[in-house]
Amino acid sequence: MNDELLSHVLHDIEKQIIKLLQSTPNLTEDQLSHETKLSMDQIRRGVEWLRQKSLADVTDTTNLSYSLGKNGSDALKNGLPERRLVNLVKDGPKTFDEIRSNLHGPDFNAAIAHAKKNDWINIEKTDTGSKISLKQEPTESQDEHAISLIDKAQKPRLDLVKSLMERPDFIIKHEEKTKTVSLSETGKHIDLEKLESGAIDVEADVPHVHAARIHPLKDTINEIRETFVHLGFTEINGNLSQSSFWNFDALFTPQDHPARELQDTFYLKDLNAKQLATPTQIKNVSNAHKKGWRYYWDIQEARRMVLRTHTTCVTIKHLADKKPDEARIFSLGRVFRNEKLSFKHLAEFNQVEGVVVGKHMTLRDLMGIQKEFYRKIGLTKVKFWPTFFPYTEPSLQSMVYNEKLGKWIELFGMGIFRPEVTKPLGITKPVLAWGGGIERIAMLKFGVDDVREFYNNNLSWLRTATKCQ
Repeated sequence: MNDELLSHVLHDIEKQIIKLLQSTPNLTEDQLSHETKLSMDQIRRGVEWLRQKSLADVTDTTNLSYSLGKNGSDALKNGLPERRLVNLVKDGPKTFDEIRSNLHGPDFNAAIAHAKKNDWINIEKTDTGSKISLKQEPTESQDEHAISLIDKAQKPRLDLVKSLMERPDFIIKHEEKTKTVSLSETGKHIDLEKLESGAIDVEADVPHVHAARIHPLKDTINEIRETFVHLGFTEINGNLSQSSFWNFDALFTPQDHPARELQDTFYLKDLNAKQLATPTQIKNVSNAHKKGWRYYWDIQEARRMVLRTHTTCVTIKHLADKKPDEARIFSLGRVFRNEKLSFKHLAEFNQVEGVVVGKHMTLRDLMGIQKEFYRKIGLTKVKFWPTFFPYTEPSLQSMVYNEKLGKWIELFGMGIFRPEVTKPLGITKPVLAWGGGIERIAMLKFGVDDVREFYNNNLSWLRTATKCQ
């Protein structure tokens, strides 16, 4: 890019950033803002403009730090469960019952497991039960050393951190992301003084103007919504936060199911639902759980508020309240799951679900509707595969053929709501349901192989992304 053209396409913000980086290379966005007195929004815009013109490079850096969680702070004050265990048996062997009187619940199991791992104790079986005795005088364990370092704001080794991360609520990981900006070789050699004083070239190319356009993911959402409406469906909406009753219990998910643990679901701390449902709905759902799962159903567990893990909670509440003889409805919106971020998983994503209620509805009808839905959004190669889902029976997995990858991939799940879901809520007609993540469809349409691409705000890609027809 020659100097005459640069004099027209460089904004004053860009010139200030270039001038600073030529004198002080490799600065963070915060440092650029502080030195130039520009706002962070101005700095981010200017850096992105320079990056698109190949005048600047941006390096992302993630700094990790750790702090003690609730259980970690307790261990710092009172000792780890295994340390408290060996203190109990220092003066002689103790029975399991004697240990349990001092170490309650999960602390007992954790103490046994880690003390054995550290080779601190012996467990002997006797006629009257098992006894625990001290095997050797324990030194400071790696976990104790790591907790001490974190308390002093020092960073422990990764293997020590990994061990503590396996213990619930012992340590909290903090990620601080920074962007370091540097000039490219072209940017380093720009003569700003010459640009400021140079003559105007009336034949120079004008700056390229990018017309506004809809975000590719939003474009896919709009297309899916329009497709449902064309198929005769009506959209329903619900809150992003839901009680565990509608998110789990009403869908016949047992209260001890792994999906309801903190590792999979985001709970709203110290927040419980005041009004769950009607007394009849609560009673019937409770009885279904007691009969089907054979355990004590706890209404307090059902009151816990969560960020909804699917849009089915909106659908089932609508059906329970309206009890339609016939209906075609769909719900579309954001859902949340405590997932580890990867090329195909997000902690927050968009989901859509369609439901058909009718007297003579069958699985064949559901497959036909599903095929027509896919056809309207441009996916023509579709097949179905038997599978299992918690609240539908029978259940199928729809598969679509990805021409780019040359193979079949899973897309939406589908099935007929189980009687344990519908009968307690007074829904008498068969309910056909299917749904899944919208990002997966968008990945197919835009040829994206990493779902995070939709949220990276890469302007060059957003401006050039062409939807696959």
